[in-house]
Amino acid sequence: MFIKNKKHYTLNHLKLSVMKKLSLSKNVKWAGAGLFLLAMMSFLPKDNRNIKSTNMSTTVKNIVLVHGAFADGSGWKHVYEILTKKGYHVTIVQNPLSSLQDDVAATNLILDKQDGPVILAGHSWGGTVITQAGVHPKVAGLVYVAAFQPDKGETTLQWATSIPPAPENGILPPDEKGVIFYAKDRYHAGFAADLSREEAEFMWASQGPITAKAFGTPLTEAAWKTKPAYGIVATEDLSILPDIKRKMYKRSNTIVTEIKGSHVIYISKPKAVADVIETATKNSVK
Repeated sequence: MFIKNKKHYTLNHLKLSVMKKLSLSKNVKWAGAGLFLLAMMSFLPKDNRNIKSTNMSTTVKNIVLVHGAFADGSGWKHVYEILTKKGYHVTIVQNPLSSLQDDVAATNLILDKQDGPVILAGHSWGGTVITQAGVHPKVAGLVYVAAFQPDKGETTLQWATSIPPAPENGILPPDEKGVIFYAKDRYHAGFAADLSREEAEFMWASQGPITAKAFGTPLTEAAWKTKPAYGIVATEDLSILPDIKRKMYKRSNTIVTEIKGSHVIYISKPKAVADVIETATKNSVK
């Protein structure tokens, strides 16, 4: 930088100034000196402000969202709308909830189709899925939305039962086919208390039941050990109690945001959830 009258001038400004004086000058000596200066300037570095720093953060533009048990991908609609309006490419996984392996495979199918680095976000059981699937090479960061975050060798079930459940919790025992549903009479209070009763009733009617074996399958990967992780604690959650999430997230050094809301915080507070996901896109450089 060159300083004149307390204003900063770049090399480009100086070069233009020299050329202007050359064109106006009738002094042969000054013209000769000016030409020499221009020649020397061609060997100097270009204006640093025009060079993109090699260590500048790059925003991740792809976001993949994974739903949890007793719900489906449509619950991500408002988060999807907020993020797509900001220019993100958002894809939602419709995981079958038939097994951990099946849900991870469904997630990997979507990850394979992305055209660059991805932020992978999961709600509830979806946190277990992204922990296993997040080792995919395109995943740059993870977001746990009121979600499980087991380690290798651990199961979702052991974390779900690590604290006695809230009275409102309506997760039923497996039926004769080994499938778990959420009870209708507890769905609103225990799962979606900050939604209207009508919304909760629709969610119950369209819930995705999950197999008991999915909850009981140990993980073989823990992507949060090698990828940046962000976690949302829904402080009014009666399906995964807040202290369960706090223990998991503290262990993994996850960057935590606490938001007042029910287990379906991604539906009741979509902007707050979208803000956390957007933060991950800016800080998880691949």
